[in-house]
Amino acid sequence: MARFRDKYLNDVRKGMMEKFQYSNVMEIPKIEKVVVNMGLGDAKDNPKEIQVAVAELAKITGQQPVVTKAKKSVANFKVREGMPVGAKLTLRGEIMYEFLDRLISIALPRVRDFKGVNPNAFDGRGNYTLGVKEQLIFPEIEYDKIDKVRGMDITFVTTAKTDEEARELLALMGMPFSK
Repeated sequence: MARFRDKYLNDVRKGMMEKFQYSNVMEIPKIEKVVVNMGLGDAKDNPKEIQVAVAELAKITGQQPVVTKAKKSVANFKVREGMPVGAKLTLRGEIMYEFLDRLISIALPRVRDFKGVNPNAFDGRGNYTLGVKEQLIFPEIEYDKIDKVRGMDITFVTTAKTDEEARELLALMGMPFSK
C-alpha cells in the first residue's frame, strides 16, 4: 500500500509539474477522499439484505460503512422516511490508497469486456464518479456466497480546480480511461 502512495508522490508530481507548469509543489492536485456508495432500493422488502450489503462493502474496503436512511417518504416507491435504503463510506489516507491500488490493478481488469472507464464522468469541479455494476470484480467477494449482484458508485474527490487537471491526475495514477 505504501508502494502505491510512493509512486503517486514521485511519478504523478513530476508529470503534473511538467504538463501544467506549476510554480509550487503545493499547487499539484491530489485525491482528498474516495466515497463508496451502494444504493439498495429493494432492501425495503428484505431488511437482512442491508446487513449482507454492509458486510460485503466492509470486506471490499476494509472499513465499516454507514447505513443511509430515506429522507422523505415516497408512496410510488413504497418507501417511508427513515427506512434503510443504502450504505456508504468515506476512505482517506492509507486505506484510500490501498483501495485505489486494488481497484485499478485488480478489480477493473476483471470486468468482462473491459475497454476502459468513461473519461467524461467528471462533475466540472475535478471530481470523478465511477459506476460499478457488480461487486464480484473485487477478489474479496466469494462468488459462491453472494445472494444477489449489487452495484456501487465510487467517487474520487480531488483538489483539482478543473476536470482536465483531475483527468491527468487519475491517468498518471493508473486509471484506465478509454480512448
